[in-house]
Amino acid sequence: MSEALVEEQAQAAETEDAERKIIGFFCRECAYAAADATGNARISLPPTIRSVLVPCTGRVSPLHLLKALADGADGVYLAGCLVGQCHYREGNLHAIDRVEFARALLQSVGVEPERVQMFTMSAADSPKFVAAARKMHETISNLPPLKRK
Repeated sequence: MSEALVEEQAQAAETEDAERKIIGFFCRECAYAAADATGNARISLPPTIRSVLVPCTGRVSPLHLLKALADGADGVYLAGCLVGQCHYREGNLHAIDRVEFARALLQSVGVEPERVQMFTMSAADSPKFVAAARKMHETISNLPPLKRK
């Protein structure tokens, strides 16, 4: 294969990645605090990640997840407090249930359920925040673009 063809394929892959979007709903108390620490440490996240600050992941409805996918996102994830340590008592437990519900709905209509995920972390765990963002990026990059009508 010629060098020009290899370079052209690499540029096409980069362009496709730049066009993909992953929406992350981050709880204010833990995940967003970890995101701040990540930014302060100047650790870059994949360019596909778009952040949405929420008071608690328990406030995110399955409709929010599905609407994000319908409106152009290729993946959606929630990042909240550790299980048993939610600042709003049980918000992250509700979020886990809602993510599973959304995943079941996606699977029932033939869409890959791994497009929706949930991660938990503490405010001081910026490496886990970065790992979650990179895992979502890798997962979505390995899936075909989401087809919409």
